Amino acid sequence: MNILKLRWTTAVWSVVYLLLLLSLLTPFSIVTAFLLVLPVAILFTALNTKSFIMHVVPVWLIALLIHPIYLLLAIYFAIPGIMMGYLYRKRKAAMQVLKYGMAVMLVELLVLLMISTAFFQLNLSEYVDEIVKMTTAPLTEMGVEGGLGGQFLGTELDTQLIKDQTMRLVPFAMIISSFLMTVVTHALARPTLNSMGLSVPRLKPAREWMLPRSLIWYYLLIFFINIATVNSDNTFMKMIVANATPLLQICFMIQALSFFYYLAHERKWHPIAPLLTAIPIVLFPPAMIIGILDLAFPLRQAFSKNKR
Repeated sequence: MNILKLRWTTAVWSVVYLLLLLSLLTPFSIVTAFLLVLPVAILFTALNTKSFIMHVVPVWLIALLIHPIYLLLAIYFAIPGIMMGYLYRKRKAAMQVLKYGMAVMLVELLVLLMISTAFFQLNLSEYVDEIVKMTTAPLTEMGVEGGLGGQFLGTELDTQLIKDQTMRLVPFAMIISSFLMTVVTHALARPTLNSMGLSVPRLKPAREWMLPRSLIWYYLLIFFINIATVNSDNTFMKMIVANATPLLQICFMIQALSFFYYLAHERKWHPIAPLLTAIPIVLFPPAMIIGILDLAFPLRQAFSKNKR
């Protein structure tokens, strides 16, 4: 890409960056928040540090003039973007970019939570309680009118139970949101940077994914901890189980999908076939057993031998 075209492209991404920032206090923020890291990652990769500052500072100044909160949000989302852009510059492996990007976002969420609690008197429990009440209120009213109050969320005990479960899953939500933001950023940044003439390493093909076998032992450990704490009042251990279980299940689902991609590659199936298997894997969680078996036993070698 020639210099003139590069300047034009990066200028466009600066405008996109500003528009995404301004959208954060609108109903569109539920979508645009997952895209905020992308412009920073692209600009930091495509430009040298001096040019990057010259592109970003005007955006931050405009954001500050509109409202200081926009500047704070800009800085918040810029940190993981700069980290990912730096790793793209160094041509680090895609998996390494994802790991570091996710780690930075997760640390930021934790720091933000601590600062909000310490300096702005944020009470997470009260906030979750308000969200649960706001979410369940329409169902409660509908249940009362339609005689379904006992079946839905009409009782105070049910609402308290949902609140407690939601509080336990806060770490899980933070991890998943960090993961999704990193994956979305990489999925869009790589083709964009390639179109700008900047080569970015890609992830291994799905058929080659192989998660650590130690995940099986972690899953067994969590399983036995869950059994041991069923009738216990140890809230800390129950929180560990509540968060670790779905995370490990998601890992095994990803491994199961990888196995089907491998099988499709070996048997020369249509490319859409392994993608379709994602539907039953997600809708039928016990299907994750395929991922566990793929990690525990040499299934792939067995299918390769059968093929030959």
